[in-house]
Amino acid sequence: MGLRFFADQCVPTVVIETLRDADYEVWYLRDYLPIESPDLVVISKAQELGMILISLNGDFANIFDYPPSNYQGIIALQVRNHPEVLPQIVSRLTDYLSANPDMGHYKGKLFLIEVHRIRIRQ
Repeated sequence: MGLRFFADQCVPTVVIETLRDADYEVWYLRDYLPIESPDLVVISKAQELGMILISLNGDFANIFDYPPSNYQGIIALQVRNHPEVLPQIVSRLTDYLSANPDMGHYKGKLFLIEVHRIRIRQ
């Protein structure tokens, strides 16, 4: 099975389109839930669907509130109010995904995608 993502409402369309162009399955939150859905509902939906959550929402990077071991995987794009870095972050992400195409690699982990590195928390 290929990589499958559930994109939070804050994820820019360009990220979703880039992932889809790379042949990843990406479901957009606003097609399945109200965009004002609480974070717990969002991550629960990703879990229910067996998908990796991808978000810019910093709340999902909090391992105390959202312990990675409880989820299929969380990818937190670390844009930090600098949208100009988004192309670099997306490039880093897609390179990583290409090198790690198995869903099992992401289970129970939080991936913090930054401009110059990827940090992985468990």
